[in-house]
Amino acid sequence: MPSQLTASRSNALVGKVRAPGDKSMSHRSMILGGMASGVTQVEGLLEGDDVLATARAVEAFGAKVQSTGEGAWRIEGAGGFKTPASVIDCGNAGTGVRLLMGAAAGYGLTATFDGDGSLRKRPMKRVTGPLAEMGARFDWQAHEDRLPVSLSGGELKAIDYVQTVASAQVKSAILLAGLNAEGVTSVVEPEKSRDHTERMLRAFGAEVGVEEQGEGWKVTLKGGQPLTGAFVAVPGDPSSAAFPLAAALIVPGSEVTVEGVMLNPLRTGLFDAWIEMGADLTITNRREAGGEEVGDITARHSSLKGVVVPEDRAASMIDEYPILAATAAFADGVTVMRGVGEMRVKESDRIALMVAGLRACGVVVEEEPEGFVVTGGAVRGGAVVHTAHDHRIAMSHLVLGLAAEQPVSVDEPGMIATSFPGFVAMMNGLGGRIA
Repeated sequence: MPSQLTASRSNALVGKVRAPGDKSMSHRSMILGGMASGVTQVEGLLEGDDVLATARAVEAFGAKVQSTGEGAWRIEGAGGFKTPASVIDCGNAGTGVRLLMGAAAGYGLTATFDGDGSLRKRPMKRVTGPLAEMGARFDWQAHEDRLPVSLSGGELKAIDYVQTVASAQVKSAILLAGLNAEGVTSVVEPEKSRDHTERMLRAFGAEVGVEEQGEGWKVTLKGGQPLTGAFVAVPGDPSSAAFPLAAALIVPGSEVTVEGVMLNPLRTGLFDAWIEMGADLTITNRREAGGEEVGDITARHSSLKGVVVPEDRAASMIDEYPILAATAAFADGVTVMRGVGEMRVKESDRIALMVAGLRACGVVVEEEPEGFVVTGGAVRGGAVVHTAHDHRIAMSHLVLGLAAEQPVSVDEPGMIATSFPGFVAMMNGLGGRIA
């Protein structure tokens, strides 16, 4: 891929496409398949760099992993993880490394986890802290709270963990460790985060309890439960579907349908926000796939208006705020996004990068510690946006460039392959101008 990509003002985007497989479910299907006894067959797997790094890690932990066709994978688990022969390199995969540490902590093994320069900057103690409370040992090799780190697992004790900020990654790591801990592990969340781990654990034969608690819930899991290989059909990723749908909303004359998109209510906050902004968004052909509701989403060019996004929606759309901000730049009025401090510890500081990129494109933006406020209108464009190796920052600004007055370029576009390998081809196939 070139060192820069540039998006230019496009004619109407029209067509039907299929979203890449959901990244969250793809990671989990690999990890649970590796922990289980027997064969797991996966269809629709996202074959992006992040998930492929997790596949290599699962293989290093002793499973047999092979691709059997496009999006089709076979994982033969040995009923647990063993000590790997070399360092587990998770690349840029924050979800992958945190869930793998949780899974590995339950076994009597030693493993060193590392990643690329971007992943080495991301905090890990939010996961290693509760895992250490359960009995796992961590040896930080360079800086505390940052990769690389060596983990020694086994002989874990269950914990009751109360999260102050809902995080599916933290919850999932604790539950995966709890599978091999003595006693009953519980995680309490103040608000509901995505529940793919709970759903998939049940598909692999585990019993998981979920009890509503106010706006959140308490998830419980008894230790000592074996997993059995399963069939997993991975639906389309709503976070990836967001990009062609956003382009359709802001490029005049557009009508784009993305088929087979996951509609788990804990993942559709962005679509709710767009509808509140006046987006012409329709969902048809609702059906069940892989234990999740899916459907086909059609977006048509719309006159958007600014809204205040409820703070309690953050957990259901934390990865989608960059593309929401890009669409808000074309809306009439002010869009307020608060309670999203979690964005600062993603692949990059996404609040700071979106603010800088939008300002460079002539958009009025106010940055706050836990959020940002976008004042919409005509978008000048005409900037080269620094992405800090962040795929969502890159794609959000490229979508912006399809409707801006002047072209918008992004640096380091190779990182788009971590979550959306066919992004440029898909967008150009719909009529976009990205080169």
